[in-house]
Amino acid sequence: MAVRAIRGATQLDADEREHLLDSVDELIREVLAQNELRTDDLISMVFTATPDLHSEFPALAARRLGIGDTPLLCSQELDIAGAMPRVIRVLVHAETPRSKAEVRHVYLRG
Repeated sequence: MAVRAIRGATQLDADEREHLLDSVDELIREVLAQNELRTDDLISMVFTATPDLHSEFPALAARRLGIGDTPLLCSQELDIAGAMPRVIRVLVHAETPRSKAEVRHVYLRG
């Protein structure tokens, strides 16, 4: 079985804790569903948030989903002029039989 990296991102309407957690929950569920992954397939997840997001750690949404034995990391995106605001990105490393061409990256809300 191969190790693949899967990207995902979502744009928030506002920097509000429950909205952030709900949005990240939706993103994680969609990445798992689109790639037919189970939590046992996960190796690690790296979350980034744009500098305008402060209300919560995105990784908490993964923990709430029961992803408890997978290493998670949160980081801040570079503050680049003109970049999209209020964006959370995730890079999921997982074991999967899918080829690179078959991996489905997920981009929600912008």
